[in-house]
Amino acid sequence: MIPDTKHTAQRLLGYLLLRTTVLLFFGMWIFVRCANTMAPQGGPRDTLPPKVVAMTPAYGTTNFKGRRIYIEFDEYVQLKDQQKEFFTAPFMKKKPSLTLRGRGIQIDLQDTLKENTTYALNFCSSIQDNNEGNPLHSFRYVFSTGDQIDSLVMSGYTADGYTADSVAKTFLFFYAAEKDSIPEYDSTIFKSNPDFIARAENYGTFIAENLKPIDYRIYAVDDRNNNQMYEPGVDRIGFLDSTYNPLDMPPFSIWYDTMRQYLVPEPQLYFRLFTDDQFKRQYLAGNTRPRQHLAVINFGAKHPQIERLSFEGIDSSRIIWEYLKPTHDSIALWFDLPGEELPDTLKGEITYLKHDSLSHLVPTTQKLRLGWKAFESKQQEKERLKREKAREEALQEGREPEKEPNPFKYKVDVGAEVNPEKHIAIEFDYPLTQVDSNRISLIRVGEEDKLYRVKTTFTRDTANLRRWTLSAPWSNGQKYRLELPAGIFRNVAGESNDTLRAEFTVMNPENYATLVLNVTGKTPDSEYILELLDQSGTVLNTITHARSGEHRFNFVKPGSVSIRVIEDLNGNGTWDKGNLVERRQPERVEMFIQESGEEEIVTKVNWEMGFNIDMNKLFAPITMQRITDQLREAEEARIRKMLKEQEKIKAPVQTRPDNRHGTTSSGSSPFGGGIGNVMNNFGM
Repeated sequence: MIPDTKHTAQRLLGYLLLRTTVLLFFGMWIFVRCANTMAPQGGPRDTLPPKVVAMTPAYGTTNFKGRRIYIEFDEYVQLKDQQKEFFTAPFMKKKPSLTLRGRGIQIDLQDTLKENTTYALNFCSSIQDNNEGNPLHSFRYVFSTGDQIDSLVMSGYTADGYTADSVAKTFLFFYAAEKDSIPEYDSTIFKSNPDFIARAENYGTFIAENLKPIDYRIYAVDDRNNNQMYEPGVDRIGFLDSTYNPLDMPPFSIWYDTMRQYLVPEPQLYFRLFTDDQFKRQYLAGNTRPRQHLAVINFGAKHPQIERLSFEGIDSSRIIWEYLKPTHDSIALWFDLPGEELPDTLKGEITYLKHDSLSHLVPTTQKLRLGWKAFESKQQEKERLKREKAREEALQEGREPEKEPNPFKYKVDVGAEVNPEKHIAIEFDYPLTQVDSNRISLIRVGEEDKLYRVKTTFTRDTANLRRWTLSAPWSNGQKYRLELPAGIFRNVAGESNDTLRAEFTVMNPENYATLVLNVTGKTPDSEYILELLDQSGTVLNTITHARSGEHRFNFVKPGSVSIRVIEDLNGNGTWDKGNLVERRQPERVEMFIQESGEEEIVTKVNWEMGFNIDMNKLFAPITMQRITDQLREAEEARIRKMLKEQEKIKAPVQTRPDNRHGTTSSGSSPFGGGIGNVMNNFGM
């Protein structure tokens, strides 16, 4: 493709005009400040950032051959968090050395520069004035080792693929590519350094400058450990499904946020970030025996494939297996034997599939040796001696001594009120080997204290061997009495329970709100996950496998909630994150927005609220106009909420940073025009 040089020149001129406008704006501020240098003590606090007064060599120097750069400011400055904030584009193997010299910063280049390459030294927010710590946001020094400065620009927005919250300070890695050259299995980011780098601001939006008129493969990396490289399993990653050329991109609006002091663009690109799985070699990482009846085997990777496991003198049918963690890389072995039949050291062997030097899974047999010895801590010893002393005193006084504490432990999830939809959960320390559920007593207390026996069902959780659920045909608002008689449960250690009694009331729907969701799916077989969130984003309740039809969130506490919807493409009832190497995007997640434009739903006691959710609309194809509209709507909703809060406390309106949805405005929406929009339809 032959670049449109005239159009490119117009775009460059427009962008330079924008930067000049911003610099002039700050120049006026600086002039006012300089004209009042003799203000008396106790005057207004200095809130202006340092101003650049000279650069040697000049900004935008071409045919750069030097090794040293000096940037001078109008006041003394300091460098803060430079290891985290400062980076070069493209990356240099040896990072430049930054030194404070007088009222400026001296940059000494340590690496060999590439020929005909545009370089940008990005200081982000690391430069601050020495007295008040006012940061100079998004400052860059640009030069080229060739005859020209690459001048094209792209914009975008980075968000978490699950929560939809903006992701701050994400790195954008640009790789030169043949047009649409996206491999089936993508290892680009692991094999080479990017040709250019940009970084998003605190609220997810970014402007990538100094790009070439070529096709790029682009990745977004949330560098969580600040080493300026991508680490699977640690950093979040986002990628695009095709290549993009700055020359082919549509124009976008750009706006200067005077509160945050950086440029805010309408996005051309959109990244949904997720934490990819790190490849881990499968091997036997270790084993422990924390209790007499419990052994734990740890593996290097998830879901170990075990072909055989045996222990000397123990029938394999008396060994109960259970994954201990959601990562499924640790297996618990529970031994269903009396303690006197379990030796202090268990000897055995395991055959499983292990990665060899070529990363192939091959059968491997390893010996196991699991030792256990009873250990009494100082606290346990202190409590035992106290009980023994109390027992001796009781016998001397002719009293019945207190019984030894029962080692059988379990937790019953029952409080003053029980949710009839969730029933009563009971979790045991050890797996049960005996359950006499017929002896469980549940009594409903009716009018005039009449008692009614209620039939119960006691079932084990399929995902947790030690978790059981006691369910019953509950009557809303009624009182109940529960009794779990002694001896109805026995575990693998041969221990049995004491009697437990509890009284509670089943929730009354009149004291709560109800949300009725009328779902219209894309197809009759399409499935979705509906999540009810509180104001902090915590999931209060979940409906899985939701298809077209009516779905209800009952027993919703009065207050503010929101609804998150996951497009469950494989119908497994959980959100599936993406996979970079396989180029699989995460399942889409969208927040439900009411017709009023509000995401927040205010619930009240004994209210039933109905909402229609059209999944064809909610999960319509992602366009940049759609993302821009969502950001604008979220910003407008935030401002409305802020104004309501200010009305309550009768205080002046002040703009506060918000960690959701990216952008805010000090007086007007960045996506709706107004004074803040210093230049619309900035051509790319």
